[in-house]
Amino acid sequence: MSHDAGRPRIGIIGTGAIGGFYGVMLARAGFDVHFLLRSEFAVVTQRGLRVDSALVGELTLDSVQAYAVAEDMPQCDWLLVGAKATRNAELAPAIARAAAPGARVLVLQNGLGVEDSLRSRLPDSLHLLGGLCFVCVHRTAPGRVAHQAFGAVSLGYHSGPANEVDRLGWVEEGAGLFRAAGLEAHAMPDLQQARWQKLVWNIPYNGLSALLQASTAPLMADPQSRELIQALMDEVVQGALACGFRLPEGFARHLFAVTQTMPDYRPSMYHDYQQKRPMELEAIYAVPLAAALQSGCDMPRVRMLYQALAFIDAQNS
Repeated sequence: MSHDAGRPRIGIIGTGAIGGFYGVMLARAGFDVHFLLRSEFAVVTQRGLRVDSALVGELTLDSVQAYAVAEDMPQCDWLLVGAKATRNAELAPAIARAAAPGARVLVLQNGLGVEDSLRSRLPDSLHLLGGLCFVCVHRTAPGRVAHQAFGAVSLGYHSGPANEVDRLGWVEEGAGLFRAAGLEAHAMPDLQQARWQKLVWNIPYNGLSALLQASTAPLMADPQSRELIQALMDEVVQGALACGFRLPEGFARHLFAVTQTMPDYRPSMYHDYQQKRPMELEAIYAVPLAAALQSGCDMPRVRMLYQALAFIDAQNS
Protein backbone atom coordinates (compact mmCIF):
# COMPACT_ATOMS: atom_id res chain seq x y z
CA MET A 1 0.00 0.00 0.00
CA SER A 2 1.30 3.41 -0.93
CA HIS A 3 0.99 5.21 2.45
CA ASP A 4 -0.72 4.83 5.83
CA ALA A 5 -1.44 1.09 5.75
CA GLY A 6 -4.51 1.36 7.95
CA ARG A 7 -6.16 4.03 5.86
CA PRO A 8 -6.35 3.30 2.15
CA ARG A 9 -6.70 6.24 -0.19
CA ILE A 10 -10.00 6.11 -2.07
CA GLY A 11 -10.74 7.71 -5.43
CA ILE A 12 -14.23 8.29 -6.81
CA ILE A 13 -14.40 8.13 -10.61
CA GLY A 14 -17.66 9.80 -11.61
CA THR A 15 -19.17 11.83 -8.80
CA GLY A 16 -22.86 11.59 -9.69
CA ALA A 17 -25.57 10.19 -7.41
CA ILE A 18 -23.76 6.90 -6.62
CA GLY A 19 -20.22 8.30 -6.44
CA GLY A 20 -21.38 11.35 -4.49
CA PHE A 21 -23.36 9.37 -1.94
CA TYR A 22 -20.76 6.69 -1.19
CA GLY A 23 -17.89 9.16 -1.42
CA VAL A 24 -19.44 11.50 1.16
CA MET A 25 -20.26 8.58 3.47
CA LEU A 26 -16.67 7.28 3.28
CA ALA A 27 -15.13 10.74 3.74
CA ARG A 28 -17.32 11.41 6.78
CA ALA A 29 -16.13 8.08 8.24
CA GLY A 30 -12.57 9.46 8.15
CA PHE A 31 -11.28 7.97 4.90
CA ASP A 32 -8.99 9.92 2.58
CA VAL A 33 -11.37 10.34 -0.39
CA HIS A 34 -10.58 12.06 -3.71
CA PHE A 35 -13.30 12.96 -6.22
CA LEU A 36 -12.97 13.15 -10.01
CA LEU A 37 -15.64 15.45 -11.45
CA ARG A 38 -16.47 16.65 -14.93
CA SER A 39 -19.09 19.37 -15.31
CA GLU A 40 -19.62 19.93 -11.59
CA PHE A 41 -16.00 20.61 -10.64
CA ALA A 42 -16.36 24.37 -10.15
CA VAL A 43 -19.57 24.14 -8.10
CA VAL A 44 -18.24 21.38 -5.84
CA THR A 45 -14.93 23.17 -5.30
CA GLN A 46 -16.84 26.28 -4.15
CA ARG A 47 -19.79 24.77 -2.30
CA GLY A 48 -18.77 21.21 -1.40
CA LEU A 49 -20.86 18.06 -1.70
CA ARG A 50 -24.19 17.56 0.01
CA VAL A 51 -26.33 14.49 0.60
CA ASP A 52 -29.91 15.08 1.72
CA SER A 53 -30.67 11.74 3.35
CA ALA A 54 -34.09 10.58 4.52
CA LEU A 55 -32.26 8.11 6.77
CA VAL A 56 -29.44 10.07 8.40
CA GLY A 57 -30.31 13.70 7.75
CA GLU A 58 -28.26 16.26 5.85
CA LEU A 59 -24.63 15.33 5.26
CA THR A 60 -22.20 17.93 3.99
CA LEU A 61 -18.60 17.71 2.89
CA ASP A 62 -17.33 21.28 2.79
CA SER A 63 -13.73 20.90 1.71
CA VAL A 64 -13.81 18.36 -1.10
CA GLN A 65 -10.59 16.94 -2.56
CA ALA A 66 -11.88 17.51 -6.09
CA TYR A 67 -10.16 17.19 -9.48
CA ALA A 68 -11.23 18.06 -13.02
CA VAL A 69 -8.75 15.60 -14.59
CA ALA A 70 -7.33 12.28 -13.40
CA GLU A 71 -3.75 13.53 -13.98
CA ASP A 72 -4.17 15.83 -10.96
CA MET A 73 -5.33 13.06 -8.59
CA PRO A 74 -2.99 11.27 -6.21
CA GLN A 75 -2.69 7.54 -6.85
CA CYS A 76 -5.42 5.66 -5.01
CA ASP A 77 -5.52 2.19 -3.44
CA TRP A 78 -9.24 1.82 -4.11
CA LEU A 79 -11.11 3.37 -7.02
CA LEU A 80 -14.90 3.41 -6.96
CA VAL A 81 -16.36 3.80 -10.44
CA GLY A 82 -19.73 5.52 -10.07
CA ALA A 83 -20.11 6.75 -13.65
CA LYS A 84 -22.56 5.09 -16.04
CA ALA A 85 -21.51 1.96 -17.94
CA THR A 86 -22.16 3.85 -21.20
CA ARG A 87 -18.91 5.78 -20.51
CA ASN A 88 -16.56 2.87 -19.73
CA ALA A 89 -14.39 3.24 -22.87
CA GLU A 90 -13.55 6.87 -22.03
CA LEU A 91 -13.20 6.17 -18.29
CA ALA A 92 -10.50 3.52 -18.60
CA PRO A 93 -7.53 5.92 -19.10
CA ALA A 94 -8.63 7.99 -16.09
CA ILE A 95 -8.91 4.86 -13.94
CA ALA A 96 -5.45 3.64 -15.00
CA ARG A 97 -3.98 7.09 -14.29
CA ALA A 98 -5.49 7.40 -10.80
CA ALA A 99 -4.66 3.83 -9.72
CA ALA A 100 -1.79 3.06 -7.35
CA PRO A 101 0.20 -0.09 -8.21
CA GLY A 102 -2.00 -3.13 -7.49
CA ALA A 103 -5.05 -0.94 -6.86
CA ARG A 104 -8.54 -2.37 -6.47
CA VAL A 105 -11.06 -0.97 -8.95
CA LEU A 106 -14.66 -1.40 -7.79
CA VAL A 107 -17.23 -0.96 -10.56
CA LEU A 108 -20.49 0.34 -9.01
CA GLN A 109 -22.60 -0.05 -12.15
CA ASN A 110 -25.79 -1.77 -13.19
CA GLY A 111 -26.09 -4.56 -15.71
CA LEU A 112 -24.14 -7.55 -16.93
CA GLY A 113 -20.66 -7.59 -18.42
CA VAL A 114 -19.77 -4.07 -17.29
CA GLU A 115 -16.45 -5.27 -15.85
CA ASP A 116 -15.61 -7.01 -19.15
CA SER A 117 -15.84 -3.70 -21.02
CA LEU A 118 -13.22 -2.22 -18.64
CA ARG A 119 -10.94 -5.23 -18.13
CA SER A 120 -9.41 -5.23 -21.61
CA ARG A 121 -8.65 -1.51 -21.29
CA LEU A 122 -6.92 -1.67 -17.88
CA PRO A 123 -3.45 -2.89 -16.83
CA ASP A 124 -3.37 -6.58 -15.82
CA SER A 125 -1.85 -5.59 -12.46
CA LEU A 126 -5.09 -3.97 -11.29
CA HIS A 127 -7.71 -5.94 -9.39
CA LEU A 128 -11.19 -5.51 -10.86
CA LEU A 129 -14.19 -5.98 -8.59
CA GLY A 130 -17.89 -5.47 -9.14
CA GLY A 131 -20.23 -3.77 -6.69
CA LEU A 132 -24.02 -3.82 -6.72
CA CYS A 133 -25.66 -0.90 -4.95
CA PHE A 134 -29.04 -1.44 -3.35
CA VAL A 135 -29.80 2.21 -2.77
CA CYS A 136 -32.34 4.87 -3.78
CA VAL A 137 -30.33 7.97 -4.70
CA HIS A 138 -30.50 10.64 -7.39
CA ARG A 139 -28.84 13.95 -8.18
CA THR A 140 -30.97 17.02 -7.50
CA ALA A 141 -28.46 19.74 -8.48
CA PRO A 142 -24.70 20.02 -9.08
CA GLY A 143 -22.96 18.57 -6.02
CA ARG A 144 -26.27 17.60 -4.38
CA VAL A 145 -27.68 14.12 -3.96
CA ALA A 146 -30.99 12.99 -2.49
CA HIS A 147 -30.85 9.67 -0.60
CA GLN A 148 -34.31 8.13 -0.10
CA ALA A 149 -33.65 4.61 1.15
CA PHE A 150 -31.22 1.72 1.65
CA GLY A 151 -27.48 1.85 0.93
CA ALA A 152 -26.20 -1.74 0.97
CA VAL A 153 -23.44 -2.85 -1.41
CA SER A 154 -22.71 -6.41 -2.58
CA LEU A 155 -19.13 -6.93 -3.76
CA GLY A 156 -17.47 -9.68 -5.77
CA TYR A 157 -14.08 -10.21 -7.43
CA HIS A 158 -14.08 -10.12 -11.23
CA SER A 159 -10.48 -10.51 -12.41
CA GLY A 160 -6.88 -9.64 -11.68
CA PRO A 161 -3.63 -11.00 -10.29
CA ALA A 162 -5.01 -12.39 -6.99
CA ASN A 163 -5.34 -16.09 -6.19
CA GLU A 164 -8.58 -17.51 -4.74
CA VAL A 165 -7.65 -16.79 -1.10
CA ASP A 166 -6.46 -13.24 -1.79
CA ARG A 167 -9.54 -12.53 -3.91
CA LEU A 168 -11.79 -13.13 -0.93
CA GLY A 169 -9.46 -10.96 1.17
CA TRP A 170 -9.80 -8.02 -1.21
CA VAL A 171 -13.58 -8.44 -1.36
CA GLU A 172 -13.72 -8.47 2.44
CA GLU A 173 -11.50 -5.37 2.64
CA GLY A 174 -13.80 -3.57 0.19
CA ALA A 175 -16.88 -4.56 2.19
CA GLY A 176 -15.08 -3.34 5.32
CA LEU A 177 -14.75 0.17 3.85
CA PHE A 178 -18.52 0.46 3.48
CA ARG A 179 -19.19 -1.07 6.88
CA ALA A 180 -16.81 1.45 8.45
CA ALA A 181 -18.99 4.16 6.86
CA GLY A 182 -22.06 2.72 8.57
CA LEU A 183 -23.39 0.91 5.50
CA GLU A 184 -24.41 -2.69 5.02
CA ALA A 185 -22.02 -4.62 2.76
CA HIS A 186 -21.88 -8.23 1.58
CA ALA A 187 -19.01 -10.22 0.13
CA MET A 188 -20.42 -12.26 -2.78
CA PRO A 189 -18.65 -15.51 -3.69
CA ASP A 190 -20.00 -15.26 -7.26
CA LEU A 191 -20.15 -11.83 -8.88
CA GLN A 192 -22.12 -12.97 -11.96
CA GLN A 193 -24.80 -14.54 -9.77
CA ALA A 194 -25.05 -11.26 -7.84
CA ARG A 195 -25.39 -9.31 -11.09
CA TRP A 196 -28.26 -11.54 -12.27
CA GLN A 197 -29.96 -11.04 -8.90
CA LYS A 198 -29.78 -7.27 -9.32
CA LEU A 199 -31.18 -7.56 -12.87
CA VAL A 200 -34.35 -9.12 -11.42
CA TRP A 201 -35.12 -5.63 -10.09
CA ASN A 202 -33.41 -3.46 -12.69
CA ILE A 203 -34.89 -4.98 -15.82
CA PRO A 204 -38.55 -4.34 -14.93
CA TYR A 205 -38.35 -1.17 -12.86
CA ASN A 206 -35.68 0.77 -14.74
CA GLY A 207 -37.15 0.04 -18.15
CA LEU A 208 -40.82 0.52 -17.30
CA SER A 209 -40.11 3.75 -15.40
CA ALA A 210 -38.51 5.23 -18.54
CA LEU A 211 -40.96 3.76 -21.05
CA LEU A 212 -44.11 4.64 -19.07
CA GLN A 213 -42.65 7.76 -17.43
CA ALA A 214 -43.78 6.48 -14.06
CA SER A 215 -42.14 6.13 -10.65
CA THR A 216 -42.37 2.96 -8.58
CA ALA A 217 -45.52 3.82 -6.56
CA PRO A 218 -47.93 4.11 -9.53
CA LEU A 219 -46.30 1.07 -11.18
CA MET A 220 -46.96 -0.92 -8.00
CA ALA A 221 -50.50 0.43 -7.62
CA ASP A 222 -51.82 -0.64 -11.03
CA PRO A 223 -52.85 -4.29 -11.50
CA GLN A 224 -51.69 -4.40 -15.16
CA SER A 225 -48.21 -3.06 -14.49
CA ARG A 226 -47.88 -5.23 -11.36
CA GLU A 227 -48.60 -8.31 -13.48
CA LEU A 228 -46.09 -7.18 -16.10
CA ILE A 229 -43.37 -6.53 -13.46
CA GLN A 230 -43.82 -10.02 -12.02
CA ALA A 231 -43.77 -11.63 -15.48
CA LEU A 232 -40.56 -9.75 -16.36
CA MET A 233 -38.99 -10.77 -13.05
CA ASP A 234 -39.86 -14.43 -13.68
CA GLU A 235 -38.23 -14.28 -17.11
CA VAL A 236 -35.03 -12.87 -15.65
CA VAL A 237 -34.98 -15.67 -13.04
CA GLN A 238 -35.34 -18.19 -15.90
CA GLY A 239 -32.61 -16.46 -17.90
CA ALA A 240 -30.28 -16.62 -14.92
CA LEU A 241 -31.03 -20.31 -14.44
CA ALA A 242 -30.26 -21.03 -18.11
CA CYS A 243 -26.89 -19.33 -17.61
CA GLY A 244 -26.18 -21.57 -14.62
CA PHE A 245 -27.23 -19.28 -11.77
CA ARG A 246 -29.99 -20.58 -9.53
CA LEU A 247 -31.35 -17.60 -7.61
CA PRO A 248 -32.57 -18.03 -4.01
CA GLU A 249 -36.07 -19.48 -3.67
CA GLY A 250 -38.73 -16.74 -3.76
CA PHE A 251 -36.13 -14.06 -4.61
CA ALA A 252 -38.27 -12.23 -7.21
CA ARG A 253 -41.30 -12.14 -4.90
CA HIS A 254 -39.07 -10.80 -2.12
CA LEU A 255 -37.85 -7.91 -4.32
CA PHE A 256 -41.43 -7.21 -5.41
CA ALA A 257 -42.55 -7.03 -1.75
CA VAL A 258 -39.60 -4.79 -0.81
CA THR A 259 -40.49 -2.38 -3.64
CA GLN A 260 -44.06 -2.27 -2.30
CA THR A 261 -42.75 -0.83 0.99
CA MET A 262 -40.15 1.52 -0.56
CA PRO A 263 -40.62 5.29 -0.76
CA ASP A 264 -41.82 6.32 -4.22
CA TYR A 265 -38.72 6.18 -6.40
CA ARG A 266 -37.65 7.13 -9.93
CA PRO A 267 -34.89 4.75 -11.09
CA SER A 268 -31.80 6.01 -12.90
CA MET A 269 -33.13 5.20 -16.38
CA TYR A 270 -36.13 7.49 -15.76
CA HIS A 271 -33.73 10.38 -15.02
CA ASP A 272 -31.48 9.48 -17.98
CA TYR A 273 -34.44 9.65 -20.35
CA GLN A 274 -35.72 12.90 -18.82
CA GLN A 275 -32.29 14.52 -19.16
CA LYS A 276 -31.73 13.14 -22.68
CA ARG A 277 -28.75 11.03 -21.61
CA PRO A 278 -28.19 7.65 -23.28
CA MET A 279 -29.84 4.87 -21.27
CA GLU A 280 -27.81 1.85 -20.11
CA LEU A 281 -29.60 -0.50 -22.50
CA GLU A 282 -26.53 -2.52 -23.49
CA ALA A 283 -25.57 -3.60 -19.96
CA ILE A 284 -29.08 -3.99 -18.51
CA TYR A 285 -30.83 -5.54 -21.55
CA ALA A 286 -28.73 -6.47 -24.59
CA VAL A 287 -25.98 -8.40 -22.76
CA PRO A 288 -28.33 -10.45 -20.49
CA LEU A 289 -30.64 -11.19 -23.45
CA ALA A 290 -27.71 -12.44 -25.52
CA ALA A 291 -26.29 -14.49 -22.63
CA ALA A 292 -29.65 -16.17 -21.94
CA LEU A 293 -30.28 -16.81 -25.65
CA GLN A 294 -26.86 -18.39 -26.03
CA SER A 295 -27.86 -20.77 -23.23
CA GLY A 296 -31.11 -21.63 -25.04
CA CYS A 297 -33.47 -19.30 -23.17
CA ASP A 298 -35.29 -16.42 -24.84
CA MET A 299 -36.85 -13.77 -22.60
CA PRO A 300 -39.61 -12.47 -24.93
CA ARG A 301 -41.10 -9.86 -22.59
CA VAL A 302 -37.64 -8.55 -21.68
CA ARG A 303 -36.77 -8.44 -25.40
CA MET A 304 -39.94 -6.48 -26.19
CA LEU A 305 -39.20 -4.02 -23.38
CA TYR A 306 -35.65 -3.63 -24.71
CA GLN A 307 -36.89 -3.02 -28.27
CA ALA A 308 -39.34 -0.36 -27.09
CA LEU A 309 -36.65 1.31 -24.96
CA ALA A 310 -34.18 1.26 -27.87
CA PHE A 311 -36.76 3.12 -29.96
CA ILE A 312 -37.42 5.88 -27.40
CA ASP A 313 -33.68 6.12 -26.65
CA ALA A 314 -32.90 6.73 -30.34
CA GLN A 315 -35.72 9.30 -30.63
CA ASN A 316 -34.48 11.03 -27.49
CA SER A 317 -30.81 11.43 -28.45
